[in-house]
Amino acid sequence: MDLYLPIANISVNALVIIGLGGLVGLLSGMFGVGGGFLTTPLLIFYGIPPTVAAASAATQVTGASVSGVFAHVRRDGVDFHMGGVLVVGGILGSLAGAGIFRLLQDSGQIDTAIALLYVLLLGTIGGMMAREAWTSIVAMKTGAPLAVRKRRHHPLVAALPLRWRFYRSGLYISPLAPLILGFLTGILTVILGVGGGFIMVPAMLYLLGMTTQVVVGTSLFQILFVTIAATMVHATTTKAVDIVLAGLLLIGSVTGAQYGARFAQKMKPEYLRLMLAVMVLLVAVRMAVGLGWRPDEIYTVALQ
Repeated sequence: MDLYLPIANISVNALVIIGLGGLVGLLSGMFGVGGGFLTTPLLIFYGIPPTVAAASAATQVTGASVSGVFAHVRRDGVDFHMGGVLVVGGILGSLAGAGIFRLLQDSGQIDTAIALLYVLLLGTIGGMMAREAWTSIVAMKTGAPLAVRKRRHHPLVAALPLRWRFYRSGLYISPLAPLILGFLTGILTVILGVGGGFIMVPAMLYLLGMTTQVVVGTSLFQILFVTIAATMVHATTTKAVDIVLAGLLLIGSVTGAQYGARFAQKMKPEYLRLMLAVMVLLVAVRMAVGLGWRPDEIYTVALQ
């Protein structure tokens, strides 16, 4: 079932794209991540241009985040005060990211930049997750107690001027800290097409010191609005959003997430984190190989 993507300017098998969305949705439901950091690399592996893959993945993450936000709002799991600061920073970061995106696009280095950033980010995050998961599994097998981390914001956050009370998060910190965090996440959202949850959640826990009850909901709240802003920025500046591609991905991801959530209930969280870490590292290795592997034919011309 071939379908033409007007922005990507290629024909794809619609069922394959839906299947890719379903795979990412399955992983999202299993591991509680947005999945954008896997959507873009998988689309690139399939042959979608990196610029279109990144822009369209951000659109798909927007749709996938809506139901999650409403679910956490019903459980009072969203700090709207903190989320508002993160959203402002994210929107400003989206605008800055669009400028960086266009600069790299005009210089012809955007594809290489996207691949390099993914290798660095996925390699780092995957390594940290694998280490934490393996430590937890070993402790579970041997019965050794795990060191309990005291919830406290980072000294750099404590040194920032101006302090606000974020009652739902149980914090009294400078709003500059979440503003900067949102700004950096907004840049990554535009350039890489990710929601940023795989960076945002650990940062909110270990840098800002937020309570675990509101971290995921507040992260999804920020992701929803920032990916909307990133989509609008892409649509009006880079012109790289392929709505047909995003729609196919969304169909698959919504369906896959339901099955992933059911499957996750049958496995221990330590093994789930280790599986996700391995997948993230495999994607990072595959992208690193793609950067360094010299093809037999550097240039090809296809006549149709």
